[in-house]
Amino acid sequence: MAIAPGQGDEPARYHLRAGDHRIDLNARLGQPLRLSYTGAIACTHCGRPTNKSFGQGHCFPCFKRLAQCDTCIVKPETCHYHAGTCREPAWGEQHCFQPHVVYLANSSGLKVGITRKTQLPTRWLDQGAIQALPILEVDTRLQSGKVEMLFKEAVADRTNWRAMLKGEVEPLDLIAERDRLMARLESGLAGLREYVGIDSLREIDASPTHLHYPVLESPRKIVSHNFDKSREVSGLLMGLKGQYVILDTGVINLRKFTGYEIEVA
Repeated sequence: MAIAPGQGDEPARYHLRAGDHRIDLNARLGQPLRLSYTGAIACTHCGRPTNKSFGQGHCFPCFKRLAQCDTCIVKPETCHYHAGTCREPAWGEQHCFQPHVVYLANSSGLKVGITRKTQLPTRWLDQGAIQALPILEVDTRLQSGKVEMLFKEAVADRTNWRAMLKGEVEPLDLIAERDRLMARLESGLAGLREYVGIDSLREIDASPTHLHYPVLESPRKIVSHNFDKSREVSGLLMGLKGQYVILDTGVINLRKFTGYEIEVA
Protein backbone atom coordinates (compact mmCIF):
# COMPACT_ATOMS: atom_id res chain seq x y z
CA MET A 1 0.00 0.00 0.00
CA ALA A 2 1.05 3.56 -0.66
CA ILE A 3 0.38 5.95 2.23
CA ALA A 4 0.46 9.74 2.11
CA PRO A 5 -0.09 12.06 5.08
CA GLY A 6 -3.34 13.96 5.28
CA GLN A 7 -3.52 17.73 5.52
CA GLY A 8 -3.93 19.04 9.05
CA ASP A 9 -6.36 16.79 10.93
CA GLU A 10 -7.34 14.89 7.79
CA PRO A 11 -6.60 11.14 7.80
CA ALA A 12 -3.77 9.63 5.80
CA ARG A 13 -4.53 8.69 2.20
CA TYR A 14 -4.23 5.01 1.31
CA HIS A 15 -3.88 3.62 -2.20
CA LEU A 16 -3.53 -0.02 -3.12
CA ARG A 17 -1.08 -0.66 -5.93
CA ALA A 18 -2.62 -2.96 -8.54
CA GLY A 19 -0.35 -3.19 -11.57
CA ASP A 20 -0.35 0.22 -13.20
CA HIS A 21 -3.47 1.24 -11.30
CA ARG A 22 -3.95 2.80 -7.88
CA ILE A 23 -7.10 2.00 -5.93
CA ASP A 24 -8.25 4.72 -3.53
CA LEU A 25 -9.01 2.73 -0.39
CA ASN A 26 -10.23 5.76 1.58
CA ALA A 27 -13.07 6.06 -0.90
CA ARG A 28 -14.08 2.45 -0.23
CA LEU A 29 -14.48 2.76 3.53
CA GLY A 30 -17.69 1.09 4.68
CA GLN A 31 -17.98 -0.86 1.42
CA PRO A 32 -17.34 -4.56 0.69
CA LEU A 33 -13.75 -5.43 -0.25
CA ARG A 34 -12.51 -8.79 -1.51
CA LEU A 35 -8.83 -9.67 -1.88
CA SER A 36 -8.12 -12.96 -3.66
CA TYR A 37 -4.64 -14.50 -3.82
CA THR A 38 -4.08 -16.23 -7.17
CA GLY A 39 -1.27 -18.45 -5.89
CA ALA A 40 1.43 -16.60 -7.84
CA ILE A 41 4.36 -14.83 -6.18
CA ALA A 42 6.95 -12.76 -8.04
CA CYS A 43 10.19 -11.35 -6.67
CA THR A 44 9.87 -7.60 -6.33
CA HIS A 45 13.51 -7.12 -7.34
CA CYS A 46 14.16 -9.44 -10.30
CA GLY A 47 10.55 -10.38 -11.18
CA ARG A 48 11.14 -14.14 -11.30
CA PRO A 49 8.40 -16.48 -10.01
CA THR A 50 9.02 -17.93 -6.56
CA ASN A 51 7.17 -20.45 -4.43
CA LYS A 52 7.89 -18.47 -1.27
CA SER A 53 8.53 -14.84 -0.47
CA PHE A 54 11.64 -14.01 1.57
CA GLY A 55 12.29 -10.69 3.29
CA GLN A 56 8.95 -9.19 2.25
CA GLY A 57 8.86 -9.89 -1.44
CA HIS A 58 12.13 -11.44 -2.61
CA CYS A 59 13.07 -14.76 -4.15
CA PHE A 60 15.71 -16.71 -2.24
CA PRO A 61 18.68 -15.81 -4.52
CA CYS A 62 17.91 -12.09 -4.21
CA PHE A 63 17.31 -12.45 -0.48
CA LYS A 64 20.81 -13.90 -0.08
CA ARG A 65 22.50 -11.47 -2.49
CA LEU A 66 20.99 -8.03 -1.93
CA ALA A 67 22.33 -5.61 0.67
CA GLN A 68 18.78 -4.46 1.41
CA CYS A 69 18.03 -7.98 2.66
CA ASP A 70 21.09 -8.29 4.91
CA THR A 71 20.65 -8.54 8.69
CA CYS A 72 22.29 -5.14 9.17
CA ILE A 73 19.19 -3.50 7.70
CA VAL A 74 17.19 -4.79 10.67
CA LYS A 75 20.12 -4.32 13.06
CA PRO A 76 21.97 -1.26 11.74
CA GLU A 77 24.43 -1.34 14.62
CA THR A 78 25.92 -4.45 12.95
CA CYS A 79 26.80 -2.60 9.71
CA HIS A 80 29.92 -4.23 8.25
CA TYR A 81 30.67 -1.87 5.36
CA HIS A 82 33.91 -0.78 7.05
CA ALA A 83 35.04 -4.43 7.07
CA GLY A 84 34.76 -4.59 3.28
CA THR A 85 32.01 -7.24 3.40
CA CYS A 86 28.98 -5.20 2.32
CA ARG A 87 27.00 -7.22 -0.23
CA GLU A 88 26.56 -4.17 -2.48
CA PRO A 89 28.93 -1.33 -1.55
CA ALA A 90 27.37 1.09 -4.06
CA TRP A 91 23.88 0.43 -2.64
CA GLY A 92 25.20 0.88 0.89
CA GLU A 93 26.83 4.19 0.00
CA GLN A 94 23.58 5.43 -1.52
CA HIS A 95 21.21 4.34 1.25
CA CYS A 96 23.22 3.99 4.46
CA PHE A 97 25.65 6.89 4.17
CA GLN A 98 23.07 9.65 4.30
CA PRO A 99 21.38 11.51 7.17
CA HIS A 100 19.24 9.37 9.47
CA VAL A 101 16.86 10.47 12.18
CA VAL A 102 16.35 8.96 15.62
CA TYR A 103 12.79 9.55 16.75
CA LEU A 104 10.26 8.86 19.47
CA ALA A 105 6.82 7.65 18.42
CA ASN A 106 3.57 6.65 20.05
CA SER A 107 1.99 3.76 18.17
CA SER A 108 1.12 1.43 21.07
CA GLY A 109 3.00 3.39 23.70
CA LEU A 110 6.37 5.12 23.69
CA LYS A 111 9.00 3.66 21.35
CA VAL A 112 12.28 4.70 19.76
CA GLY A 113 13.02 4.22 16.09
CA ILE A 114 15.33 5.25 13.27
CA THR A 115 14.83 6.02 9.59
CA ARG A 116 16.41 7.87 6.71
CA LYS A 117 15.63 11.56 6.94
CA THR A 118 13.86 11.41 3.58
CA GLN A 119 11.42 8.78 4.91
CA LEU A 120 9.61 11.10 7.31
CA PRO A 121 6.66 11.00 7.94
CA THR A 122 6.16 7.84 5.83
CA ARG A 123 7.93 5.65 8.38
CA TRP A 124 5.61 6.84 11.15
CA LEU A 125 2.52 6.16 9.06
CA ASP A 126 3.81 2.66 8.25
CA GLN A 127 3.94 1.95 11.99
CA GLY A 128 0.51 3.33 12.76
CA ALA A 129 1.92 6.00 15.08
CA ILE A 130 -0.49 8.67 16.30
CA GLN A 131 2.36 10.94 17.46
CA ALA A 132 6.02 11.23 16.55
CA LEU A 133 8.95 13.46 17.39
CA PRO A 134 12.41 13.52 15.74
CA ILE A 135 15.08 14.00 18.41
CA LEU A 136 18.51 13.42 16.84
CA GLU A 137 20.03 13.56 13.37
CA VAL A 138 23.14 11.55 12.50
CA ASP A 139 25.27 11.09 9.39
CA THR A 140 24.96 7.35 8.76
CA ARG A 141 22.73 4.37 9.40
CA LEU A 142 25.42 2.78 11.57
CA GLN A 143 25.45 5.81 13.85
CA SER A 144 21.66 5.76 14.11
CA GLY A 145 21.80 2.10 15.11
CA LYS A 146 24.29 2.84 17.88
CA VAL A 147 22.07 5.65 19.21
CA GLU A 148 19.01 3.41 19.06
CA MET A 149 20.82 0.70 21.01
CA LEU A 150 21.52 3.23 23.73
CA PHE A 151 17.90 4.38 23.88
CA LYS A 152 16.68 0.78 23.99
CA GLU A 153 18.10 0.59 27.49
CA ALA A 154 15.30 2.92 28.57
CA VAL A 155 12.47 2.60 26.03
CA ALA A 156 10.97 -0.08 23.76
CA ASP A 157 11.73 -0.26 20.03
CA ARG A 158 8.73 -2.35 18.97
CA THR A 159 5.04 -1.75 18.38
CA ASN A 160 2.32 -3.88 19.94
CA TRP A 161 0.36 -4.16 16.69
CA ARG A 162 -2.76 -5.51 18.39
CA ALA A 163 -3.00 -2.53 20.74
CA MET A 164 -2.22 -0.19 17.83
CA LEU A 165 -5.11 -1.59 15.79
CA LYS A 166 -7.54 -1.56 18.70
CA GLY A 167 -6.85 2.14 19.19
CA GLU A 168 -5.91 1.55 22.83
CA VAL A 169 -3.27 4.25 22.78
CA GLU A 170 -3.24 7.27 25.10
CA PRO A 171 -1.59 10.49 23.89
CA LEU A 172 1.84 11.22 25.37
CA ASP A 173 3.82 14.36 26.08
CA LEU A 174 6.66 13.52 23.70
CA ILE A 175 8.61 16.66 24.55
CA ALA A 176 8.68 15.67 28.22
CA GLU A 177 9.59 12.09 27.29
CA ARG A 178 12.42 13.33 25.08
CA ASP A 179 13.82 15.55 27.83
CA ARG A 180 13.57 12.73 30.36
CA LEU A 181 15.41 10.27 28.13
CA MET A 182 18.06 12.74 27.01
CA ALA A 183 18.85 13.51 30.66
CA ARG A 184 18.90 9.84 31.64
CA LEU A 185 21.17 8.90 28.74
CA GLU A 186 23.39 12.00 28.86
CA SER A 187 26.60 10.16 29.71
CA GLY A 188 25.96 7.47 27.09
CA LEU A 189 25.33 10.09 24.41
CA ALA A 190 28.53 11.89 25.41
CA GLY A 191 30.42 8.63 24.96
CA LEU A 192 28.89 8.11 21.52
CA ARG A 193 29.86 11.63 20.48
CA GLU A 194 33.46 10.91 21.44
CA TYR A 195 33.29 7.71 19.36
CA VAL A 196 31.59 9.01 16.18
CA GLY A 197 32.51 12.70 16.36
CA ILE A 198 31.06 15.50 18.42
CA ASP A 199 29.21 17.01 15.44
CA SER A 200 27.81 13.68 14.23
CA LEU A 201 24.93 13.58 16.76
CA ARG A 202 22.82 16.68 16.32
CA GLU A 203 19.81 17.44 18.50
CA ILE A 204 16.62 18.38 16.64
CA ASP A 205 14.38 21.13 17.98
CA ALA A 206 10.99 20.11 16.62
CA SER A 207 7.35 19.94 17.62
CA PRO A 208 5.50 16.62 17.75
CA THR A 209 3.69 15.49 14.60
CA HIS A 210 0.14 14.21 15.05
CA LEU A 211 -1.04 11.55 12.62
CA HIS A 212 -4.56 10.45 11.78
CA TYR A 213 -5.94 7.37 10.03
CA PRO A 214 -9.12 6.53 8.10
CA VAL A 215 -10.80 4.21 10.62
CA LEU A 216 -14.58 3.94 10.90
CA GLU A 217 -14.41 1.40 13.71
CA SER A 218 -11.47 -0.21 15.48
CA PRO A 219 -11.65 -3.99 16.03
CA ARG A 220 -12.49 -5.09 19.57
CA LYS A 221 -10.95 -8.51 19.01
CA ILE A 222 -8.05 -9.08 16.63
CA VAL A 223 -8.56 -11.83 14.04
CA SER A 224 -5.65 -11.99 11.62
CA HIS A 225 -6.13 -13.03 7.98
CA ASN A 226 -3.33 -14.86 6.14
CA PHE A 227 -3.18 -15.54 2.40
CA ASP A 228 -0.99 -18.59 3.03
CA LYS A 229 -3.87 -20.17 4.96
CA SER A 230 -6.86 -18.80 3.07
CA ARG A 231 -6.60 -17.39 -0.45
CA GLU A 232 -9.62 -15.11 -0.12
CA VAL A 233 -10.08 -12.32 2.38
CA SER A 234 -13.30 -10.34 2.31
CA GLY A 235 -15.55 -8.16 4.40
CA LEU A 236 -16.61 -4.57 4.93
CA LEU A 237 -13.66 -2.18 4.89
CA MET A 238 -13.70 -0.55 8.33
CA GLY A 239 -10.34 1.14 8.38
CA LEU A 240 -6.68 1.45 7.42
CA LYS A 241 -3.84 1.90 9.87
CA GLY A 242 -0.14 1.27 9.48
CA GLN A 243 0.16 -1.40 6.79
CA TYR A 244 -3.05 -3.08 7.94
CA VAL A 245 -6.39 -3.33 6.20
CA ILE A 246 -9.15 -3.54 8.82
CA LEU A 247 -12.24 -5.50 7.77
CA ASP A 248 -15.28 -6.43 9.84
CA THR A 249 -14.06 -10.05 9.51
CA GLY A 250 -10.48 -9.42 10.64
CA VAL A 251 -7.26 -7.62 9.75
CA ILE A 252 -4.45 -8.30 7.31
CA ASN A 253 -0.94 -6.88 7.07
CA LEU A 254 -0.48 -6.37 3.33
CA ARG A 255 3.23 -5.64 3.59
CA LYS A 256 3.75 -9.21 4.79
CA PHE A 257 2.49 -10.40 1.41
CA THR A 258 4.55 -8.14 -0.84
CA GLY A 259 5.07 -9.88 -4.19
CA TYR A 260 1.84 -11.89 -4.01
CA GLU A 261 -0.52 -11.56 -6.97
CA ILE A 262 -3.84 -10.36 -5.59
CA GLU A 263 -7.13 -9.75 -7.37
CA VAL A 264 -9.16 -6.89 -5.89
CA ALA A 265 -12.94 -6.63 -6.07
